[in-house]
Amino acid sequence: MTVNVGNLLPHANYAKITTKESAEPSMFRSSFLPALLVCAAAVLSPSLASAQLKVGVINMQKAILETAEIKKASGLMQSKYKPRTDQLETLQKDLAEIQAKLQNPQTPPALQADLQGQGTLKQRQAQRIQEDLQAEVERDRNEILQKAAARMTDVVKKMADEKALDVVLDSTNAVFFKPALEVTEEAIAAYDKTFPPK
Repeated sequence: MTVNVGNLLPHANYAKITTKESAEPSMFRSSFLPALLVCAAAVLSPSLASAQLKVGVINMQKAILETAEIKKASGLMQSKYKPRTDQLETLQKDLAEIQAKLQNPQTPPALQADLQGQGTLKQRQAQRIQEDLQAEVERDRNEILQKAAARMTDVVKKMADEKALDVVLDSTNAVFFKPALEVTEEAIAAYDKTFPPK
């Protein structure tokens, strides 16, 4: 909020007020003008104070992904889906070998037909595994991240209250901010303390 200081300061004509009984404008001016300035300062100061917000800046994505809980969840997901990712890699290697044999001019026609049949079957298997795997991984990942995002929001709100911050902004939407405003690492530490991995 911008405060128009000119509207709050006393007008110059106020210092020239005189009465019929008084012929001492200079004395009136010397006592009246400072008094008005003091009053103006008293009115102006609260306005300026209320306009000065305490701001924090956080990289929300980084804060969530670098928590101990998410790192552990990532490892568990890799272990959970490793058998199928290994199976998929094996099928892809088999398909590469079949393709190489089919491109070899010394491969007999009868063997080429057999290889094409094997390739079609393995291609279907690989596609089915990949689609199922991707769907399950995305479902698990979204569930984990949504839960972590809600928890991180609560952590940031509590931290903002403790630090008397008026607003916390995501750094990904900021064109520029001073590094002193960054609270990402504090948020990660607070999250890990509040929600230690089980």
